[in-house]
Amino acid sequence: MSEITKRALANSLKKLMKEKPLSKITVNDVVNDCGVNRRTLYYYFHDIYELLEWTFITEVKEILGENKTYDTWQKGFVSILNYLKENKRVVLNAYNSIDRNRLEDHLYDYVAKLIYDVVEDISKDLNVSERSKEDVVKFYEIALTGVIIDWIKHKMIEDPETLTQKLSKIIEGDIYRSLKKFENGS
Repeated sequence: MSEITKRALANSLKKLMKEKPLSKITVNDVVNDCGVNRRTLYYYFHDIYELLEWTFITEVKEILGENKTYDTWQKGFVSILNYLKENKRVVLNAYNSIDRNRLEDHLYDYVAKLIYDVVEDISKDLNVSERSKEDVVKFYEIALTGVIIDWIKHKMIEDPETLTQKLSKIIEGDIYRSLKKFENGS
């Protein structure tokens, strides 16, 4: 029952964010739209921002699925972009709100998890230290998240598939080459 209630609250918040800025949405607005009382929202979340975080975390985790290997990272990346584009008004609302940093932090986290799994997949037959893997992950996390933030900043006009294909051409084979350079402590 709690998952159903959380999702109902999340859907109400997303619906309201399509109509007005996040800063203008109150707990009463969310609970009235959802048909529950204030205590229900506060039972699960500290505030609207925590509800929004939970929404993004839960939904992106679901859409990413198992697309976290070298062979499937593009599919996972396109899934993230498509999710953001499908929720464009909500994402732009969050991005343009006071709490832009939270959205960016979550994007960094999603991309880091995606890249970490890709690095683990690629490096399974290489002798590379954890520290070196972390360095490679950090580089690609910053680069790919920067691309997403720039895409959001420019109103998500470019097609997610096209953007991902371009990125794939730019970095294809580079993660392996970077790890190979770190092999055996080099």
